[in-house]
Amino acid sequence: MKKQLKVPKFKSYDEELDFWSKINLADYYEPKDARSVSFPNLKPTSQPISLRLPNMLLDKIKEVANREGVPYQSKIKTELGRIFLGGV
Repeated sequence: MKKQLKVPKFKSYDEELDFWSKINLADYYEPKDARSVSFPNLKPTSQPISLRLPNMLLDKIKEVANREGVPYQSKIKTELGRIFLGGV
């Protein structure tokens, strides 16, 4: 750590925003000061979407999901994650 960072009590959001926009954290911290943190109760955010699929495709997805014993929407999410995020 280079020097102690004194964070004041802020009276408003704008005052806090102004404070953080004017300082450079590199003046106060070294990269070696960083610590790994974990947020075990943090859930990934998701957003509902509307998606039109051909009936034949949706029927096939439901058939496969049913065979695997999972809800079809979960099957769609899993497969999209595997394809686009590499196995998530």
